[in-house]
Amino acid sequence: MSRFVLIKAVLGPIMRLMFRPRVEGAEHIPGDGPVILAGNHLTFIDSMILPLVCDRQVCFIGKDEYVTGKGLKGRLMAWFFTGVGMIPVDRDGGRGGVAALMTGRRILEDGRMFGIYPEGTRSPDGRLYRGRTGIARLTLMTGAPVVPFAMIGTDKIQPGGAGLPRLGRGRRVTVRFGEAMEFSRYDGMDRDRYVLRAVTDSVMAEVMRLSGQEYVDMYATKAKDAA
Repeated sequence: MSRFVLIKAVLGPIMRLMFRPRVEGAEHIPGDGPVILAGNHLTFIDSMILPLVCDRQVCFIGKDEYVTGKGLKGRLMAWFFTGVGMIPVDRDGGRGGVAALMTGRRILEDGRMFGIYPEGTRSPDGRLYRGRTGIARLTLMTGAPVVPFAMIGTDKIQPGGAGLPRLGRGRRVTVRFGEAMEFSRYDGMDRDRYVLRAVTDSVMAEVMRLSGQEYVDMYATKAKDAA
């Protein structure tokens, strides 16, 4: 039994009891082959809930600090995140973005499923921010379809992305998947910045439709720096 199967079997029922996730549109996720899951990012627990509501294992990039913590808590976090498919990458260095992109490409070329938050960071205020074009590069380089998704309600359970989740009446998570998007009409154009922006914006428009969030045409990192 793989660690992913074990984690789903042991923690899945507990997570469902805690967050009562409602899953919509899961039938849009192909049963095999390379797939990119692209969605919004509201809070820390997004990356805990998403892998547990998907039948297939979702590989995704995470901060290396998630697997380098000390003590029992640090070891448990490392065990969980690497078990569900997180690949730690130092994204703070100058080559962090390139490393993340190449890791995603390798996963997709292996026929697996790769999860990505195109905003690049958690939303600072619950709104949906401009997507970075790494998502477009991945789909154009590999031909993998993009399945957009929306996390809804996680920011109400864990405001600010820190601290223990606030569970109780009226707090429930919805994970909503949209129809797969393919961009074969842009084959060979993965270095055209206008095409990359158009593809990224089309994915973000679908994420916005699924999530119902207000869209802000600026990068979330700039919004955080300006705050």
